[in-house]
Amino acid sequence: MRPAALTAWWLRQTFVHWSYPTEEVQALLPAGLRVDDYHGRAWVGLAPFVMASVRLGGVAPLPRSTFPETNLRTYVRLPDGRSGLWFLSLEVTHPVMLAARALGVPYHLADLTVRVDGPLVHYAGRRRGAGASYQLTVETGPPISADEFDSWLTSRWRAFSLRAGTLWQTPVRHEPWPFARVVLVQLQQMLTSDAGLSPPATDPVVHYSPGVGPVGIGMPRPVAASVFG
Repeated sequence: MRPAALTAWWLRQTFVHWSYPTEEVQALLPAGLRVDDYHGRAWVGLAPFVMASVRLGGVAPLPRSTFPETNLRTYVRLPDGRSGLWFLSLEVTHPVMLAARALGVPYHLADLTVRVDGPLVHYAGRRRGAGASYQLTVETGPPISADEFDSWLTSRWRAFSLRAGTLWQTPVRHEPWPFARVVLVQLQQMLTSDAGLSPPATDPVVHYSPGVGPVGIGMPRPVAASVFG
């Protein structure tokens, strides 16, 4: 990847994943992207975390450079097999991140909190304008090793977005996530229904990481038309 357009640390990261029928998630994707399934099922993840030490171009720090963010994502691939993230929504407190809307990234301003109380991590968020909300609490424990499924759910190296009929890809790089044992204590959320999904019909799969960094986010570029044949 070329020099990063933005660098940051991603801290206190929780992933809550549900499996869905592939056809239900495929209906939410643009032409050119297919569900990246795991054993025939699509996966949708709620991922709240703290963006810390955010710098533009790796040099200039943002004012208020540490702030919460939450995304709802699924996993997709191009016809040539390259996989990545497709964001169904992103909630953020810092207005500078809304600039990514220019490339179709679905950022929304929201009121978000992340609070640590011993082994408990509490997350809460509400989209401004009486929008979707969530509350999540997890109890964290000692470090654990990741297996193949853990890595599949949490490690993607590009994100896709759509703007004016053009599919864009943004590269991402970071070290592997270090995971800790985690127990889901509380979860109430409206983000999946707001995205057009049915209520989750399966128990969630939950992961917690103290974080990774530095994370490098590269310059977006359009996906070449030749990829689609």
